[in-house]
Amino acid sequence: MDKPLKYAVFGAGSWATAIVKMLCENLDEVGWYMRSVYIKEHILREEHNPSYLSSVEFNIKQLKISNDINETAAYTDVLIFVIPSAFIYKELEKLNIDITNKTIVSAVKGIVPETGLLVGEHFNEHYKVPFESIAVIAGPCHAEEVALERLSYLTISCWDAEKAQHIANSLSSDYIKTKISDDVIGVEYGVMLKNIYAIAAGIAHGLGYGDNFQSVLMSNAIREMKRFIKKVHKMKRNINNSAYLGDLLVTGYSVFSRNRMFGNMIGKGYTVKSAQMEMNMVAEGYYATKSAFLINTNNEKKADTPIINAVFEILYENKNPKKVFKKLTDKLD
Repeated sequence: MDKPLKYAVFGAGSWATAIVKMLCENLDEVGWYMRSVYIKEHILREEHNPSYLSSVEFNIKQLKISNDINETAAYTDVLIFVIPSAFIYKELEKLNIDITNKTIVSAVKGIVPETGLLVGEHFNEHYKVPFESIAVIAGPCHAEEVALERLSYLTISCWDAEKAQHIANSLSSDYIKTKISDDVIGVEYGVMLKNIYAIAAGIAHGLGYGDNFQSVLMSNAIREMKRFIKKVHKMKRNINNSAYLGDLLVTGYSVFSRNRMFGNMIGKGYTVKSAQMEMNMVAEGYYATKSAFLINTNNEKKADTPIINAVFEILYENKNPKKVFKKLTDKLD
């Protein structure tokens, strides 16, 4: 690579802010697209994001911030999307430049609801980006711990190993360790599914189930994840690697997990709408639940997914969480 590649992050939430922080450890300049003019002006004036990870201070000279998605996309070679899946379709409708020659990185952790596609698949089908130029960032890695510079691990998946390694190097630091993978589709499904299981863990906690049940739930969740991913994309993978099991565990157990928090509120009696209104962050698992349920339902060879089915019944069919989980306990081992 003759000249340094330019990187940009699209989104202004906690995970987007964390990724910008990681990139700033290694790059002289980082592009950053956000819709909010207020957040942009605040960062330029106060040197931190007022809404998320406000303790993280930025060197403004490193940031090329814009409220114009096309300006940022035109500027950069590697586009890292961290816009919640519920809003990414609408944001991408603003894109009117050719991005087929750029590298697209998904850190979205969800499926595009309007198309039912993984983010990488959406870019391939609707924006003609080759699969070799699409990558996925997976954890286990909470934005809040990145802000605190606690040791964290990332997996970068891409069919092009050179591109994967370049992205990994750009994110690595003393407190971020990275590895690469070629299981792009499996990893992207994994980061989507773990949010559903975290909601299940939260519901269980809200209902009063203890640590013993939580451990059984997580044990069954990783096996269910393996069955689901194998049905949609069969290849050799170790489901116990950190990109799958590690990300599942941190999302299911951590106090920083917004999906577990959302599930906990549902278990305690909140309606879906009231829980969403109380949270100031998007719980990706809510949208992922419907997508995963429909993908599995429409698959000729369905995977056995009692946990996904249970969460779907609670969130989308308004069934009683206590009764649904009572039935679920008989299906776990």
